[in-house]
Amino acid sequence: MCHNDNKVLRTGYLVSKLGLVCEYRFLMMAIGVAAKVNGAHECGRADPNMEAFKLAPCASAAQDENASVSGSCCAAVRKLGQNPKCLCAVMLSRTAKSSGVKPEIAMTIPKRCNIEDRPVGYQCGAYTLP
Repeated sequence: MCHNDNKVLRTGYLVSKLGLVCEYRFLMMAIGVAAKVNGAHECGRADPNMEAFKLAPCASAAQDENASVSGSCCAAVRKLGQNPKCLCAVMLSRTAKSSGVKPEIAMTIPKRCNIEDRPVGYQCGAYTLP
C-alpha cells in the first residue's frame, strides 16, 4: 500500500518525511476505526459496561420487583435516564447481566423511582419502559 517515492504529492496520496507514499484512503479508514473504538457508544465516549457500575445501588431493585428502590439508585437512574439510549444500553449490558440484573425488572426502576420525565414507552431491546 505504501512505496518509496520522492515525487510531489499526488491526489489521493500522502508523502511522509521518509519519502513514503501512502494512499490516504487507508489512513482515513484507520481513523474511522479508531473513532468507533474510542467512543461511538450509546453513552457517548463512555462504555455502557463501565457505566453499569454507577447503578450498583440498584442491584437488589433490578433483581426483585418487590425490593425497595434507594434514593441513590433513583439518582443514578435519573442521571443516566437523561439519555434513554444510554440507560437502555446500561441495563442490557454484559456487566448488568453478569451482576444478576433481570432486564424486565430493571426496566421498571424509573417508574418505581417516580421519575416524571422518564421515557415512557421507550423500546429497549425486547423490553418497553413503563
